[in-house]
Amino acid sequence: QVHVVESGGGSVQAGGSLALSCAVSGRTYTTNSLGWFRQAPGKEREFVAGITWSGDTSQYADSVKGRFTISRDNAKSTVTLEMNTLKPEDTAVYYCAARKYGIVPIAIFWDTWGQGTQVTVSS
Repeated sequence: QVHVVESGGGSVQAGGSLALSCAVSGRTYTTNSLGWFRQAPGKEREFVAGITWSGDTSQYADSVKGRFTISRDNAKSTVTLEMNTLKPEDTAVYYCAARKYGIVPIAIFWDTWGQGTQVTVSS
């Protein structure tokens, strides 16, 4: 079983930056991909970014391309989401997720979820 725990959320003004971290523990060898999703009030959970443990593949939602960067540190078993040029529409609870095979931008196909961390961007 794999466990993921997010940290690093907070409040920032539009145009600012935040970095989220996801600590992965347990049977990490059973997972191939890590991802970030977000969910705003009244909206469905949406894909933000994903990366494979090898780092050879990453994927981003169109809404965050060029502003967010996902990276992983295999030695520390962490995945980081660096968020720049934040916009009020980025406000949401951000979730880290793990999946056995491949990056799929649909929440129901991910196996393991963290508790989420709030990101609030004010205008």
